[in-house]
Amino acid sequence: MRHPILIGICAAGAFTLSACDQQASNTDVERALSDINVVDESNLNDVMLNVADPNEGVAYFQRTLASNPDRIDIQRGLATSLVRAKRNTEAVAAWKRVTEHKEATNDDKVDYADALIRNNEWERADQELDSVPPTHETFKRYRLEAMIADSNQEWKKADSFYETAVGLTTKPASVMNNWGYSKLTRGDYAGAERLFSEAIQQDSSIFTAKNNLILARGAQKKYSLPVIQTSQIERAQLLYTLGLSAIKQGDTNIGRGLLRDAIDTHPQHFEAAVRSLRALEEDAS
Repeated sequence: MRHPILIGICAAGAFTLSACDQQASNTDVERALSDINVVDESNLNDVMLNVADPNEGVAYFQRTLASNPDRIDIQRGLATSLVRAKRNTEAVAAWKRVTEHKEATNDDKVDYADALIRNNEWERADQELDSVPPTHETFKRYRLEAMIADSNQEWKKADSFYETAVGLTTKPASVMNNWGYSKLTRGDYAGAERLFSEAIQQDSSIFTAKNNLILARGAQKKYSLPVIQTSQIERAQLLYTLGLSAIKQGDTNIGRGLLRDAIDTHPQHFEAAVRSLRALEEDAS
């Protein structure tokens, strides 16, 4: 009589174990799927921040934020995308919301100051950076501090901040270009030339630094192109810049020759140079 009962108990036990195993299996599957979704979302966030059209990124993060209003990573994604899309007024508001989040960091305050500068709100940006502890020493913080010092014509402070920023990055070309432009606006043409040259050595793809270098040399009446890596089109454009610089300095004949060189060098029709040369020759006649 005991055998049927024992069989029943065993069967019930087996069913229970089977159910437990199934439940554990379902939990594992759900956890695995959740992990996959997190990875996929993280990848998609990265794509939207770095690859996608900025306005597509804005739309994506706005949709995601509507479902997850308290997630600071999504708030940051939206604010960053607005900056990339050059929607500066909206970016300022978005970064302000990020800084008010309970999980906000000093980096968020620096990014907020960056957005304020892009929106031409220099005084507010200065105030925001002043609220960041001096122990928070990052490349971006010092680069922004240098730009603000430049805007206030506080040259010694600007130089100090630029120098610190250069030491805090492995890719200093862009900040060297900014520092050089600061020197250029002050009339320190030799100092500007040195910094632009160093920027190009660090990154030969920055055409702005090449053009700025020509401006610095032209201001010193150095009317030859330096030995730097350029494409044919870039070389023509630099000759054009140098020609205009010579004309501005009163060296009209040199400028005329440089404009002709620019036209001859350019692989296509160089309309701007042709127009400038024609206007120069008409004035001379």
